[in-house]
Amino acid sequence: MDKVVALCKRRGLVFPASEIYGGIANTYDYGHYGVLLKRNIVDAWWQAMIEDRDDVVALDSAIIQHPKTWAASGHLAGFTDPLIDCRKCKKRFRADHVEELSCGLKPSKHPGEHSECDLTEQREFNLMFETTVGPVKEGGTTVYLRPETAQGIFLDFKTVLGFARRKPPFGIAQVGKSFRNEITPGNFIFRTLEFEQMEMEFFVPPDEAHQWYEHWLSERMRWYTELGIRSSRLRLRAHDPDELSHYSSGTSDVEYLFPIGWSELEGVANRGSFDLTAHAQHSGEKLEYFDQQSGERYVPHVIEPAAGVGRAVLAVLCDAYDEDEIGGEKRTVLKLHPRLAPVKVAILPLVKKDGQPELAREIQKLLRRRWTTEYDEGGSIGKRYRRQDEIGTPFGVTVDHQTLQDRTVTLRDRDTLEQARVAIDDLIATIDQRMNSPWRSPKPD
Repeated sequence: MDKVVALCKRRGLVFPASEIYGGIANTYDYGHYGVLLKRNIVDAWWQAMIEDRDDVVALDSAIIQHPKTWAASGHLAGFTDPLIDCRKCKKRFRADHVEELSCGLKPSKHPGEHSECDLTEQREFNLMFETTVGPVKEGGTTVYLRPETAQGIFLDFKTVLGFARRKPPFGIAQVGKSFRNEITPGNFIFRTLEFEQMEMEFFVPPDEAHQWYEHWLSERMRWYTELGIRSSRLRLRAHDPDELSHYSSGTSDVEYLFPIGWSELEGVANRGSFDLTAHAQHSGEKLEYFDQQSGERYVPHVIEPAAGVGRAVLAVLCDAYDEDEIGGEKRTVLKLHPRLAPVKVAILPLVKKDGQPELAREIQKLLRRRWTTEYDEGGSIGKRYRRQDEIGTPFGVTVDHQTLQDRTVTLRDRDTLEQARVAIDDLIATIDQRMNSPWRSPKPD
């Protein structure tokens, strides 16, 4: 994990937020390459949910919802974590995670094990961020930043049902920020105070809930392997009965073997009719579906695949990170699926003279219509290859003296290191064929 974190900082993928002021715990900024990587992951999710299906529609609900939302959903009453403080080191800890945490005075021990630890009694605290709506805080309305994106979908179910021209089974998908005032263990971007979710609520007739639950378990596992994550690093873990939420008849986690151990990437839950029923009771609105053909009226059950964008980014980075040796020198490389790579093609003139930069710019102009490209003429060609390897660029196009004579370039493959001469006129077709060929991680599975 330390190597991944160092690479992210060095190449500007992800780094601590507010760093000039000393940072703020568990908040991170995404730099240029991190933004592109994250966008590619989100785009892949939208394609799987919307473009490749006819039974899911999109939504972007508000971050601040009516405060009654959180009373109905149970978040006001039950969305809490057990908290303890150490009076000596002034650190706060999750009381149920003490065995995983380090003492603030002696990191080799857990909180409470060091002779100087002075822990408070355990108390519960709500995880939602609270704020007020109104010009004056004292007279404003107390509201909350949403701790999940799901509730906005439930609130809009009736509205979407009216215009989407869909009937159960159908889904409503959205990507957006959520906020949780958690005490986090500090495992980079695995758990942060603000995070982006890719969440879909799939509304089904009650008697079809289990088969759709099984369907989405299979679909979500397949999605991660199609992104190039090695199957040996993925597993599906069903929750034990004592782990299940009170409304769930079945929940499973897609887990990845991070450097910190097996941890959740995504949860898939059979939520039953709890959410629509609860919001109907609190709002007075009927949130049900009427089948005109059968005359049946029912409250749909809900299957929820909910994934974290940051965790997907971290899993992809951990799975792609590799080190090898070229010509006696160590190479750090991100062996990313070409679909996810922040930059698809690097254009590199061998020297900064003889018309090579000008021709390289022409080639970039040609290629950037199709893919994200980067032009780099700084330093030796070897160092430029290494820079591109570190951000996961799958293809490099080198313009050299021969290019000026016969209009061919060297096309370099990041994973195999093979180099081939390709005519400029054939470059788009050649890269396109390679980009769309079946791909699997070259790392051992």
